[in-house]
Amino acid sequence: MTRLIVAAGGGGDAVAAAVIHAALYGDEDQAVILTYAWDRLLIDPVPGPRGPDNFTGLKPLTPAVWAVPAEARPIAPAGSTLPRLAAELWHTFALIDPRHGVEGITRQLEELVDRLSPESIDLLDVGGDILARGDEPTLKSPLADAVTLAACCQVNAPVRLLVAGPGLDGELPLDELRGMLGPLIHTLTAKDIEPISSVLEWHPSEATGMLAATARGVRGTCEMRDAGLPVPLTNEGPAVHEIDLDEALNRNELARAILTTATLDEVEAHSREICGYSEIDYERNKAAWLKDQPPAQLDHEAVLSQLDQFEAEARSRGITHTTFRRLTEALNLNGSLREDLRQLLINGRPQQYDAPLWRITAATE
Repeated sequence: MTRLIVAAGGGGDAVAAAVIHAALYGDEDQAVILTYAWDRLLIDPVPGPRGPDNFTGLKPLTPAVWAVPAEARPIAPAGSTLPRLAAELWHTFALIDPRHGVEGITRQLEELVDRLSPESIDLLDVGGDILARGDEPTLKSPLADAVTLAACCQVNAPVRLLVAGPGLDGELPLDELRGMLGPLIHTLTAKDIEPISSVLEWHPSEATGMLAATARGVRGTCEMRDAGLPVPLTNEGPAVHEIDLDEALNRNELARAILTTATLDEVEAHSREICGYSEIDYERNKAAWLKDQPPAQLDHEAVLSQLDQFEAEARSRGITHTTFRRLTEALNLNGSLREDLRQLLINGRPQQYDAPLWRITAATE
């Protein structure tokens, strides 16, 4: 038996897909997880998503779909977390190729359905920004989700839309999402998260990290991203809801506009028109800025002094936790030092590691 899960935004959604598969269907069967190769610039310095020609060692699943096995490698300077995910998790990771727009991804999905005859097809989004209209001021990355939503709505097979961890991506507030959420189908537990514990030690996804933390019982307010967005960690964090697919499409203006697009450039143009920006433009600008930065160095004493100041200011804002990506940005460190920073802090102050988040201690601790 094979189940197909489409990771709506790539990145951490692919990790969460492995959790959802085991939680909902058990761990006896293997899933095919269709996902973008689209990582943060600290992993992949090349803006935007990668296509099949950016890898060596891919394996064909269908004429338009390639699997990313553990032995696959991104071609420099590109980077990707997918080969390591394939090595550590037990599922098949297949590559979403957005170069041919929504029409191309719809074709990929149809070929997979014909090839696999899957028992079920789920479209999974962590956080819920797939339900955005497109004009929300907190929305930062609508493009990837809109593309997969538009494609899934055109496949001649039943697709179930799932939102895990509503509000945890920092894009749409939980209060705004509540009225759009359908039936609660599962609440994740620490046991559900255990199979991906090793992945959470290195994978940079903030939303899936917070999903795991809330499933483990962490509560409070977590600051994330370079902008320091505050995200509540509540009892609703580990929830998985089913959403009506057609209602999501009717709400998502960008997804409706790109239904017949045949190139990624067309998708970007619609995103600029409807949302006012393309997240790939943001990556292009940031990548250009990063190229001009001095070589990365980690001064341990200076970092710990800066950390104390950051934590004092975070406490004043009511923050109880943060992500290591946020810490890297807040301490003005090059993104390539994220893992070095993480190891320094965990080794030096292990009592503050609320895996996979960093706990802001009270002033008296």
